[in-house]
Amino acid sequence: MGKLDGKVAAITGGGRGIGRGIAKLFAKHGAHVVINDLGVTVAGETTTASPADDVVKEIKAAGGTAVSNHMDIATVEGGEGLVNQAIKEFGKLDILVNVAGILRDRMIFNMSEKEWDDVIRVHLKGHYCTMRPATAHMRERKYGRIINFSSNSALGSPGQPNYAAAKAGILGLTYSSANALGKYGITVNAIMPGAATRMTDTIPAGRMPGATGLPASESAEGTPRDPANVAPIVLFLASDEASGVTGQCFGASGYRIMRYRHIVPDKILYNNGPWDIDELFDRLKSTLLTDLGTPRM
Repeated sequence: MGKLDGKVAAITGGGRGIGRGIAKLFAKHGAHVVINDLGVTVAGETTTASPADDVVKEIKAAGGTAVSNHMDIATVEGGEGLVNQAIKEFGKLDILVNVAGILRDRMIFNMSEKEWDDVIRVHLKGHYCTMRPATAHMRERKYGRIINFSSNSALGSPGQPNYAAAKAGILGLTYSSANALGKYGITVNAIMPGAATRMTDTIPAGRMPGATGLPASESAEGTPRDPANVAPIVLFLASDEASGVTGQCFGASGYRIMRYRHIVPDKILYNNGPWDIDELFDRLKSTLLTDLGTPRM
């Protein structure tokens, strides 16, 4: 018996890498899967490839049920089209997994407006465009599982200010939505994945701590960096057994699954009234500023 028997799932970016691994595992466990993928390059440029169709063929060959979707989920029309296709094909939508993304890496001082807008559009707006219609449907049914994809780049990846901002924004979207939707039986969680994908292939090793010797995406299968290793925690969060888990962020890298803590104050400086500026400067130096760390991935 599969963990998702009878469930219907929509997965963006499901044609390659991490999304592909999730789609295949979901189908193996009994889910009917709608696989969305535009088939674009890492930079978001159109190609003639149809990776969503390829994964559908793999799933059907293994005895599963899947259909492909080629709409742009960074548009309201595309997000609604994905959700509507799931409902039309299978009668409902139980699970939404947002994986799709692109890169436009550049240092902040020479990043163009388009490079900023394109990444924010696909990642952050793309999550909104699918979540908005999905949650409206799930709210009516009093059931839903949403798994969003953030990144440890949100914790301070150099040379990726647009990507880091989008991925940090996805965490805020996840936490807000989890607090709002719990009363409707909808859980919302986030994943920070670690795997060898087309995206990581483009990142210079010097910008990835501990990246020396890591395999490229085409040779990652069967290694700890295999994107398929991210899928099991996503399967759990999509299952009925995760009904009490919401508003959380998990890391999945290799054979490790991590739980990230929410941001909380680690030191507090109190005063009896309005701050005296000179006193504040002195007290800051002897209290809050004594053991500062730097952002770390």
